[in-house]
Amino acid sequence: MPSVIKSIKKFFKSDSKSKKTAAAAAPAPAAAKPAPVKTAAAAAAAPVATAAPVLEAVEVAAPAHPENTNTNHTFEALVKADAQLAVLADHKYTKTASAERVAAAKAGLEANGFKVHVVNGKGEAFETLKSLIPAGVSVNNAHSTTLEEIGFITYLKGETAWNNVHATILAEKDMGKQAELRRTIGSTVDYYLTSMSAVTEDGKLAHADLSGSKVGGVAFGAANVIVVVGTNKIVKDEDEAWTRTNEFALAAESARARDAYGVPASAIVNYEVIRKANPFNPNRIQVLLINDALGF
Repeated sequence: MPSVIKSIKKFFKSDSKSKKTAAAAAPAPAAAKPAPVKTAAAAAAAPVATAAPVLEAVEVAAPAHPENTNTNHTFEALVKADAQLAVLADHKYTKTASAERVAAAKAGLEANGFKVHVVNGKGEAFETLKSLIPAGVSVNNAHSTTLEEIGFITYLKGETAWNNVHATILAEKDMGKQAELRRTIGSTVDYYLTSMSAVTEDGKLAHADLSGSKVGGVAFGAANVIVVVGTNKIVKDEDEAWTRTNEFALAAESARARDAYGVPASAIVNYEVIRKANPFNPNRIQVLLINDALGF
């Protein structure tokens, strides 16, 4: 997207013992009789003792998910490739949260009116997300490394039961018209899919972007929003949500932008905290919490 890159560049110019049994002695018979010889027919008729079957343990595989086709933009890949990001390689924000913190965040989100689903890995996340979107609806997504990592972006590029508006937008090569599509059909879809840079233990959602298209769709434009987020993004409160966004997520996104667009860094132009569900549409935002370290 040359003009998008040009616009961004322009912006920056601004996991026994065996037991023995004694045999009783018995007197030998006066004349031992030869043992009877069994005929083949009698042998066949005799019951045959069979050993009990041995049951082998069967390991049930975790649900599968499509492959991530953007592996060069995971945090693990970026931290190895980008010297500016290397200092954050073992940061606390790359670690999954404890069960106690996950439970706290779930309770906090539900208390604030959000519907929450907790799953245990990429495959389960992929299948759950699929099940939450009815057939026939329009779908769009913000850029999300988390959605890429669970294979959902790869899935959206194929045949699905939905109208993938994102594909329609990218098919428009005139950048002015494409920007208008992002503003109109992109922000007002039936289901908008995204992640967050932070989820607080008291149930708030925080994220940022440069253009405003993401925060706009999440805040009001889309009829429904599904937030897909790893538990590594759980923080204590709103203050820490800003710290994580500004000091960690921005650094990782800047590394991605350097690789993807050739710009010096990204920037936080729009920052949004969603403190409660919309009182007029309480079921609008759902949160899919994944017990895994995903995205940034």
